[in-house]
Amino acid sequence: QLQASGGGLVQAGGSLRLSCVASGRTFSRRHMGWFRQVQGKEREFVAAITWNDRTTYYADSVKGRFTISKDNAKNTAYLQMNNLKPEDAAVYYCGAVRAWGNWSPMAIDYWGQGTLVTVSS
Repeated sequence: QLQASGGGLVQAGGSLRLSCVASGRTFSRRHMGWFRQVQGKEREFVAAITWNDRTTYYADSVKGRFTISKDNAKNTAYLQMNNLKPEDAAVYYCGAVRAWGNWSPMAIDYWGQGTLVTVSS
């Protein structure tokens, strides 16, 4: 129901734009979030946006470099990633946030299939 795409290989300092397309149901009334996971580590919160696009929240590690947005008409959420660093390399996932402020991966509904981001130094 959620499909993430847009990952790839980029040099440090480069940019990528991830997309998360919803199908089968509308997510226009859901807060949406992006998470990432490195093999062997827990999935971590990256960014979130309220259902009406009015509020965003970012992990400190990406603040000022990443921008989350949402197009309800297209049932799509985006993550613009600028000035990428090698430590940003991970599989990125989108999900529907169950409750604003709870960024635990356990509190996410409808995980999408991830997209791999690789950053070369």
